[in-house]
Parts: sequence; C-alpha cells; structure tokens
Amino acid sequence: MATSLWVRTIRHHRMDRQLTLPCTRETVEEALTEACHQLDISRPVWLDKNTREWEEFGQTRFLPDAFLEEVGFDRLEIEYIDSEAGRKRSRDPRNAF
Repeated sequence: MATSLWVRTIRHHRMDRQLTLPCTRETVEEALTEACHQLDISRPVWLDKNTREWEEFGQTRFLPDAFLEEVGFDRLEIEYIDSEAGRKRSRDPRNAF
C-alpha cells in the first residue's frame, strides 16, 4: 500500500484504537467515513480548521465537540502516510552528517 490514512483514537494520552485505510490526499473524507464506520463511532464534523491542517501538515485532529454523539475518547487523530515518499532531511547545518 503506497498511501494510506492512519486513524487513531487517543484516550488519557495513550493510543486507544487505530487502523489504516487506503487513501489519497484528495479522498480523505471518504476514507474517514469508512474508518469511523469500522471503529463504530460517528463521523466528526469537518471544519475549515481541519482543511487547513490537512493541506499544510497532512494530519488533523478532532476533539469530542466535533462529534454529534458522545464519544469515549479524548481526540481522534488522522494522518496521511505516503510510504513511497522519502524522508525529508533537515536543512539545519547542525544536523549534517
């Protein structure tokens, strides 16, 4: 799998549940819907804040107030994973090998 969405619930500062699904940066909302179905939780409301974070960082998080139903975790985090992309190297000269 070249690209995927990593979805995890965080409770008491620890990862509670997680899963990965095939995804592209453009199909994140469809993958999120499927992830919520598999985790048996309601889908969070996607706000402009989430769009900005997704576009800039490839990740975003949802707090319990983003859900219409009560949830049993402190936050839901999603992150885009591209296994084919190389790791970015720091341009800081202090990190040179």
